[in-house]
Amino acid sequence: MNLLIRPAATLAILVAGGFVASAPAQYLDQIGMTTLQVMTANLNGTGVTVGQVEAGYGSAPNWQVNPSLAGQPTNLFTWIAETAPPYPATISGYFPSPLTANAFTNSLGVESIHANGVGTFFYGNPGGVATNVVHVNNYEAFTFYYHYVYYNNTLTDRIVNQSFSFGSQTIANQQLLDSKYDNSSVHNKTLFVSAVNNYGNLYGSTTNVCAPGTSYNCVGVGAYKNGSSYNSLGPTTDNGRCKPDISAVSDVTSDSTPQVAGAAAVLMQAGFRGDGGSDTTSAVDMRTIKTLLLNGAVKPVDWTNNAPSPLDYRYGAGVLNVFNSYEQLAGGKHGFILNTTYALGGAHPPTGASGTVGVLSGWDFNTNSSGKSPSQFDSVNHYYFNVTNDMGASVFSASATLVWNRQQNQSAINNLDMFLYDCANSNLVMCSTSLVDNVEHIYLPQLASGRYDLQVWKAGGSTIVSAAEPYALAWAFTTQSLNIAALETNVALTWPVYPAGFLVESTTNLTAPAVWVANNLPTSGITNSSNYLWLNPTNANQFFRLRQPNF
Repeated sequence: MNLLIRPAATLAILVAGGFVASAPAQYLDQIGMTTLQVMTANLNGTGVTVGQVEAGYGSAPNWQVNPSLAGQPTNLFTWIAETAPPYPATISGYFPSPLTANAFTNSLGVESIHANGVGTFFYGNPGGVATNVVHVNNYEAFTFYYHYVYYNNTLTDRIVNQSFSFGSQTIANQQLLDSKYDNSSVHNKTLFVSAVNNYGNLYGSTTNVCAPGTSYNCVGVGAYKNGSSYNSLGPTTDNGRCKPDISAVSDVTSDSTPQVAGAAAVLMQAGFRGDGGSDTTSAVDMRTIKTLLLNGAVKPVDWTNNAPSPLDYRYGAGVLNVFNSYEQLAGGKHGFILNTTYALGGAHPPTGASGTVGVLSGWDFNTNSSGKSPSQFDSVNHYYFNVTNDMGASVFSASATLVWNRQQNQSAINNLDMFLYDCANSNLVMCSTSLVDNVEHIYLPQLASGRYDLQVWKAGGSTIVSAAEPYALAWAFTTQSLNIAALETNVALTWPVYPAGFLVESTTNLTAPAVWVANNLPTSGITNSSNYLWLNPTNANQFFRLRQPNF
């Protein structure tokens, strides 16, 4: 197979250099990193080894990060390539063991503007998301794919950023690429965070998502800015899967992808240090990190999905908010209340069990086992929640994300679905039932308080991949309120820090059509786990509301 690898932000490089010297503070604000740094100490990727894969242009050897431009010491990096330059435009075959360099400059390649920009957003100091990763392996892209992925050799990286695209491929080539990446991810327990390519809805283009961001087990990343997606669009051309998985704020995927990779490193550090509970092995599993990233995402106003297609084809689960993801990790691991089995394809309403999951924001890493042969049955793990608070009949927002892997050397996946039932009447509230995705996602902006059964369902039968399937699940049942009170000579507006992603707007009156604005209000602060705004009581606008999303 001959492949041409190209950076995902080619247009951005051609226009005004494409990358800023450091990640602007507004990006850290918009992805929830600023709030996380205020609320929790020293979450910066400490102890996590990461990889950065970079493609040069054709035969040019420009793929290397310049440490000084990322604000990091040279000894943080290893540069890795299979051959010294010049590189051929396409490569088909196997090369000797990679060459490595621990100095910059070196003979394996030269500095890349693209690589510097990606590194700045990923781990750049200051301004990056994960400024204190323990090591960065900077790979030349052909080397990485052919030596490490295609031949499934050992990787030491827990998270690998890939801000490049293989471009449009035949279905057979895309499936081969996806399979190789999925095998590598399982073999090495590595989370690939990969761009899905640019230009999806620009200039009339409808480019489909591209590898490496189409692999089942990766986090495929899109770009979101000014109410639009700036990435190639799902579904995948092979079988209609939902990609991207998530977006971050940028107009190119080369910038959005390292934001997600940095957030993954931060969550992994938090898991290693026990912020998600004592089961640190489960907390740092790539499936757990992926489900937390997706479930913490903030929905754009036009986000949409349906039961067979769990994610939005433009934005995935929404726009990255690492603070929301962290809060769900910090809610701790909580197991299912009950497992039940059913005849193949049979109904599976709530069971009436009395147990309850103790938190409304949290996660689990567990296994569902269904019958294959000779005894065939579907299996359901039931998670029961009492969705209520001290405000009585509050309306909640509900989100839940289920992630499992395509197993190593498998062409298919086990079929898992997710269902939310109202226990009071056994009515199905919502479900996510894709037949092709290894992600299921439920989002309800308005859910009445009550008792609910969140189900992880697994199909049985002779055609399933395996009887047992490990999975990660994250959930959040949240409500948000804006409070107003007099404080000396001022008025104080306050609202909880979590869930994040809300903007305060004001208007002079409620006569339709009311004009709500945000730019006439001061900047909010944080104290005692609440956001606050101080206002002069003579402020012309007298009515206030919270609105999501806040980008």
